Amino acid sequence: MTSKLFSTLQIKSLTFKNRIVISPMCQYSATDGFANDWHLVHLGSRASGGAALIIQEATAVSPEGRISPGDLGLWKDEHIEKLQSINRFIVSQNAIPGIQLAHAGRKASVSEPWKGNKKLMGADGGWDMVAPSAVGYYSNEKPPIALDKVGIQKVISDFKSATKRALLAGFKLVEIHAAHGYLLHEFLSPLSNIRTDEYGGSFENRIRLLLEVLEAVQSEWPADLPLFVRISASDWADGGWNIEESVQLSNIMKEKGVDLIDVSSGGLVSHQNIPLGPNYQVPFAERIKKEVEILTGAVGLITEAVQAEAIVASGQADLVLFARESLRNSYLPLDFAKELGVDIPWPKQYERAK
Repeated sequence: MTSKLFSTLQIKSLTFKNRIVISPMCQYSATDGFANDWHLVHLGSRASGGAALIIQEATAVSPEGRISPGDLGLWKDEHIEKLQSINRFIVSQNAIPGIQLAHAGRKASVSEPWKGNKKLMGADGGWDMVAPSAVGYYSNEKPPIALDKVGIQKVISDFKSATKRALLAGFKLVEIHAAHGYLLHEFLSPLSNIRTDEYGGSFENRIRLLLEVLEAVQSEWPADLPLFVRISASDWADGGWNIEESVQLSNIMKEKGVDLIDVSSGGLVSHQNIPLGPNYQVPFAERIKKEVEILTGAVGLITEAVQAEAIVASGQADLVLFARESLRNSYLPLDFAKELGVDIPWPKQYERAK
C-alpha cells in the first residue's frame, strides 16, 4: 500500500525518510552533563530502528537549567566530543540527529525518577531554581528566584552558546523547549508569570523571552537547517496558557522562520486536569497546522501504526513523535512498516531476519 507515514518530507536542506520521530526523553543518566555509552545505545538503537529523526533529550543550556543531576548538558565545550560520536552513528543509520535545548526553570533541582523525584536542597547536591516569578510549582516548596534583567540575558546567552556547540557536535536540527512547565513555558503562562515589567502581563510581554531566545538561536544556527519549537498548547488549567494563544504565538514564530511546531500540552501546574486518551493532543496540532499553515508534530499516547498513519494521511500533523512506545520497542518503525505493508530498508546486519 501507499503510506503517508512512510512518505518523505523535505524541511529546508534535510529529507526526512519518513514521518516518524523519536521524541526527546530524559534518561537521567549523565554525569555533570556528559553523555556516555547509555546515550549512545539508547539513541543509536532507535536510529537503527528506522525513525527519520532522533531528538536527543532535553539538554540543559546551563547547570542550573537541568531538571536533575543526571541531565545531559551543553554548557561547556567538553560536552561536544561524546555527542559527536553518537551523532556519527545516527547519521550512519540514515537518520537525522536532533537536539532539544532546554532550561528547567522552577522545575529544576529534583532527584532522578527512581530516586523519588524529590526536590534537592544544597546539602543533597541541589541548586537554586530560577523562574519568571518567585512562585513555586508546589505552594509548600521553596520558591524559585525571580530572574532579574541580568539573569534573563544570561539565559538568552546560554541558549546561544549551546546552539553553537550543538552545531559543532554534529546535530542537524535544533528544537527549543518551550513546553511542559519549564522556563520558557513559565514565561508564557500567566499562572507562573506575574511579572510587571516588559516580560510579564500582556501576551506580547509574556512571549518576549521565547522570541529573544529564538533570535539568539537563529544567530548561531545555519539558515538551511531546520528549527523546531515545542510548546504546550494548553495548560489544562483555568486562567492558563491556551490554544488560542498557541495559535497566535505559532503565527509569530512562523513569520520569524520557525519550521515546525511540536505540539504537546500541560506540565505547568500541579492542579492541571488533562483528559488523557489516545490522540488527546492531536487536535491542537491539527488546529495550529490548519490555521497557521505551518508544519506540526503530534505527540502523546500514539501507539499504533494505523493510528499514526491516519494522523498524517488526514492532514492533522506532518510528523508523529513517539516517546514511551519507542521505549517499549526501539524498532517500532520497522514493525509499523510491516504492519502497513510497506517495504523499507533494514540495517544490513539484520536483513536476514526481515
